Formats: sequence, structure tokens, C-alpha cells
Amino acid sequence: MTDYPSAPNPGWRPEQPGQVPPPSAGWSGGPGGGTPGSPGQGQPVCPRHPDRVSFVRCQRCGRPVCPECQRQAPVGVHCIDCVRAAQKQVPAQRTVLGGRITPSRHPVVTQVIIGINVALFLLGYVVPGLTWNLMFAPVVGETEPWRIVTSGFLHAGIFHIAFNMYALWIVGPFLEKMLGRWRFIALYLLSLIGGSLAVVVFSAGPSADSWYQGVVGASGAVFGLFGAIALVLRKTGRNAQQILVVIGINVVISFVIAGISWQAHVGGLITGGVLGLLFTKLPRERQHVGGVIGVVAVAAALVAGFVAMYAVK
Repeated sequence: MTDYPSAPNPGWRPEQPGQVPPPSAGWSGGPGGGTPGSPGQGQPVCPRHPDRVSFVRCQRCGRPVCPECQRQAPVGVHCIDCVRAAQKQVPAQRTVLGGRITPSRHPVVTQVIIGINVALFLLGYVVPGLTWNLMFAPVVGETEPWRIVTSGFLHAGIFHIAFNMYALWIVGPFLEKMLGRWRFIALYLLSLIGGSLAVVVFSAGPSADSWYQGVVGASGAVFGLFGAIALVLRKTGRNAQQILVVIGINVVISFVIAGISWQAHVGGLITGGVLGLLFTKLPRERQHVGGVIGVVAVAAALVAGFVAMYAVK
């Protein structure tokens, strides 16, 4: 069945068969009532679509709402404007550590980081000197500080990148969900930078070979995630024993196997542990502001560490 806006003179009866009834006031089908198909004067029209007559009204604001703008509600319908306004008023759901719960279930940041690492690894086979120009060594840290970060997205071989990306995929999504995206990014990057700082700290200076030894890999950042996740697991009441065993094994491997930068691993682990402690100890109502202040403080401490080390080396 179709509801029409109004009927022309419902009390009228034809005097002769086939006689056409005269239009009523405001009817949209004849003289004085507008053009055919357009709303007449005084008829309720949708605010978003003034050419559409509607006798259905929003249960919240009371305005007419056309079928396109109707949104089903527990009682009646709401207009699209009221629905959007209500969505803005609902506070975002958050995890116990303040991470914002989003509709997307995909760990976007973790996936992007893995994608960048894989892309640069493959690009290294195409662009000559890419790894050499982006790797970090203490000798270039003062004049080319961007290498402090870029080195963390390079890898020396297929097994190197495979291990690091697998470890990142194991712990990254959980931390990204619990901490939220921006704190997860801060944790990853600052742990990476902390690993590079440790390489400078434990180097004997320009007189030693280690001052000129280049390092690459996401291991410092991954160890930072290890340090943070152990504290996050404890905070959320989960068993942290397994991750502690994994951390212990990897620390031992760092010292036993030649060619591994144990300095970067230790530096990343310490930085991640400090940030993890900060994120898990803040009261819930202060997690956002306190988290920002804490991240800025750690970043400033790392910068000060680099400045101090290059001043005394």
C-alpha cells in the first residue's frame, strides 16, 4: 500500500460520471497546490531533502524524516543527524590500559611496520647501497642522526628479518590493542632508538673498531616490546612466565652467538621496560595525559643520552 500526502476533497462526489474533482488547498496535483510530484505548502518535508514529503517524524527531534534518512531505533525511527550526534556523545570504549577499542580488528600499526621492513628488505636487492647508506654506526650518529631510526627497518638476511617479523607479529597485535595505536608506535620507535643509544654507550669510542661497526635490524624495538609485554601481562592478570623465559633465552643468545648486537637488545629491553612500567602504573584517569608526558620525557632522556655520549667519547 502507498500513502499519499493528501486526497483532493475527500467529501466531494461527482455529479456526472467521469467528472474530475477540483484540487484541494495544498494538494500537489493541480493549480494552487504546486507542480505535480512536488510538495505543497504546509506539507512536512525532510530537512535534508526538501523535495520529499514525509509524515514520519524522528522520535528524538520531531522533524520529518524521509525513508533515506531514517534509522531504525528501539522505538520508531531516528533521523541521521540525531544518530550521528548520539554517536559523538558516547564515550569511546577503552582497555584496562587505556587503549581505544576500535571497530577494526586488524592490528594496523603492526601490519604497517612489518610491511615497511619487508619492503625495504626487498628494495635492498634492487637499490645498490641502500643498506649501507641507512645502517647505523656510532661514527655517523652525530652527523647523520636519521640512521638511528632507519637502521631499525633494515635486515642482514632472510633469517634475520624472518625472526624479527615473526616475533613482532606474536607480541605486536596484543600490545597495540592494549596500549592503543599511538602509545604502541611510541613504544616501538623509542625502544629502537634506545637500542641505538646503547650501541654508542657500550662502544669504547673512536679508537675502537666498534665505533665503526654498522648495525641493522628491528631487534632493539622487538626487545622493547618484550620488556613492555611482560609488565602488561602482569597488570592484566595473565601469566607472564612464558614471555620471561623467551626474553631470557634471547638475551643469552645475544651474548653467545657472534655477530649479534647485544648492546641494541639490552638498550631496547631497558627502554621498553621503562615505558611498560610507566603505562601500567598510571591511574586510569591519568593514562592519556600521563602517557604523553611520560613518552616525551623518555624521548628527551634518549636525546640527552646521545648528546652526552658524543660529548664524552
